[in-house]
Formats: sequence, C-alpha cells, structure tokens
Amino acid sequence: MSTPSARDQGPLSMLFEMSRQDNPRLYDDLIRFNKGPKRVNRLRFLAHEGLMAQGWALVPAAAPTAPVPIAPALPSAPRTDLGDPAVTNALFSPPLPE
Repeated sequence: MSTPSARDQGPLSMLFEMSRQDNPRLYDDLIRFNKGPKRVNRLRFLAHEGLMAQGWALVPAAAPTAPVPIAPALPSAPRTDLGDPAVTNALFSPPLPE
C-alpha cells in the first residue's frame, strides 16, 4: 500500500489495449471515437462511473468513514449488500428467455 505522499507524484500514464473479444460492449462504445482525447476521456469517464458504482468514497485515507446503514431486508428475502457491483451488473445482463 502506498503512503499518501506517494499518491501525489503527478499524472498517471498507461497504455490501454483491448480487442473486441475481451469486452464487446466496451470495445463498441470506445471504437466510435477516433483515437485521441475523446476516446481517452470516455474511458476515464467510464472508469470513474464504475468506481462510483462500486461504492468507493473518494476521501483521503486518513479520514474515518462511518458505515452506511443498510435497510433491513424482508424476512423472506435474502440480505443483499447494496454496494455489491454484481447486483448492478445483473440489471444490465441479457433478459431471460420466456
């Protein structure tokens, strides 16, 4: 784990490479932009939204965070962690056949 001072060492650069077979939906979304700033900004936006969807709080590591209370589940329903990304991903999965 890095220390807080190590995190502020300037911009992060990376080479991102993927094929359509890795993730067709992401590939199709990114390929509609010409290579360059628009594609990079779209990837940055999607990464940020994914991070928010997972429930990450963008606060300094030294700041204590209070746990978020979860509403009690119905007795017949299984208890679900509202911050679980698998729940959100299931919403966007293909529909079940009838």
